[in-house]
Amino acid sequence: MLTVEKKKSVKNGIARVVVVGLGFLIEILIIYAIFIGLNKYAEWIAIITRIVAFIIIINLYSSDKTSTVKLPWILIIGTFPLAGVLLYVMIGFNPMLRSKKKRFLLAHDKYTSKLIEMNGLESELDEINPYSANISHYIKTQSGFQLNRIQDIAYYPTGMEGLQAQLEAMSQAKKYIFMEYFAVENSDSWEMVEKVLERKVKEGVEVRVVYDDLGSIGFVNTDFAQALRKKGIQCHVFNAFVPGLNVFLNNRDHRKMTIIDGEIAFTGGYNIANEYFGLEKPYGYWKDTGLKLTGPIVNNFVSMFLEMWAVTDKKKNKVVDENTYFINHMEPIAENGYVHAYGETPMKDEKLAENVYISMIEAAKDYIWFVTPYLILTDEMIHAFTVAAKRGVDVRIITPGIPDKKIIYSVTRSYYHVLCKNGVQIYEYTPGFCHCKMCVSDDERAICGTINLDYRSLYHHFEDGVFLCNCETVFDIKSDFEEMLVQSHNVSEEYATGTSSVLKVKQLLLRFVAQLL
Repeated sequence: MLTVEKKKSVKNGIARVVVVGLGFLIEILIIYAIFIGLNKYAEWIAIITRIVAFIIIINLYSSDKTSTVKLPWILIIGTFPLAGVLLYVMIGFNPMLRSKKKRFLLAHDKYTSKLIEMNGLESELDEINPYSANISHYIKTQSGFQLNRIQDIAYYPTGMEGLQAQLEAMSQAKKYIFMEYFAVENSDSWEMVEKVLERKVKEGVEVRVVYDDLGSIGFVNTDFAQALRKKGIQCHVFNAFVPGLNVFLNNRDHRKMTIIDGEIAFTGGYNIANEYFGLEKPYGYWKDTGLKLTGPIVNNFVSMFLEMWAVTDKKKNKVVDENTYFINHMEPIAENGYVHAYGETPMKDEKLAENVYISMIEAAKDYIWFVTPYLILTDEMIHAFTVAAKRGVDVRIITPGIPDKKIIYSVTRSYYHVLCKNGVQIYEYTPGFCHCKMCVSDDERAICGTINLDYRSLYHHFEDGVFLCNCETVFDIKSDFEEMLVQSHNVSEEYATGTSSVLKVKQLLLRFVAQLL
């Protein structure tokens, strides 16, 4: 049962969303009023606006953005120059990001440079499985994260199993616990975590927590971070949610990870909130998954976390020796597969997460199965999926049977037709909402992490993923997929023939808007 304080916390969080939303709306109205007040200069404003619109369109057209991202902006700005330019300035273009990008990239390079390459491992994988080696090589060269042998991995087919294992491992921490999550809810699940963290702080263990402000805004109040600090838990809030022009608002920290002593890391789809563990059931049965990783691969997660900690440190606190957080002894590991943990960042032009998924699809020979809560695809991903299906690959995508966001669900379903008519099989998970983000292919490769098949994950969010190959965990993930498929309804035939004209127009409009955000 929720305490009075928890109810107040959620209430305050929701109130804050409303206040910020109203502030953003007022800002738009003020800008509009300013332009209306300049009616006597309407002709000049119209000329200048059209010139600016033309420059933006040319710049967009010549950019290396995907056509799916460029086209909606070009159409809106070309059709409604004044409104389009204002919208683009507020959402699509952010000159302030230049300095932020520089800061993020410097931190990224600093911490990935601390990772030790295991000599000969890439060549070894290339001899066993060249397709997997190619994907791993791409991850390494484009992100700096290192390929490792698997020391030990546990797969959790439910969020609660992952949380229980995580709590047990945290209780054994000797040096430090790092936690980074998109959403934290001040409720039962967080209470279980916080009790362990408080106890470890008293034992002298260093504890750091990073959470995304927007992801947690409906779950915690503005005093939550300060309350943690008073208990000895270091806490940073990523990207505080405030209205304003050209703010760093569209990029969120969607990662979910816990790191213990540099030796154990947990990641997966679940945040620290009740619904992820079945403690509350607003959308039927909530399906989520996770991984526990042990060994040198944990260094990749340490690098991701320290990067985020550094860029969210407003006081610019300096750590005496950050090298102590990395485990650099490379003990021989038995031949039990390969693992490559990686982080996605919107601060780089290279769309690592999307390209890794596309590479997985293109490498598939027999089958490739995905599960995602949201399905909002670029033309490039649609092409990869449909060509694979036409090559005879068994391509399946599992989406929720009960949505958490009805509008996004309509957008998700708008992609069914183009996929299904080209041979992709779409399944809807009937027990409820599937929030896991995974794929598995050919009994050889799998990915599990935080990366959805949507624009936000692939283009705007900080994410993390784990690429696995030639290991038993691939079969564990496949087995879980087979269980999900049994509980899902195949809607492919229904959507392959199309939908009603009215519904199709509605869905296309929603897709058009989704590509702008």
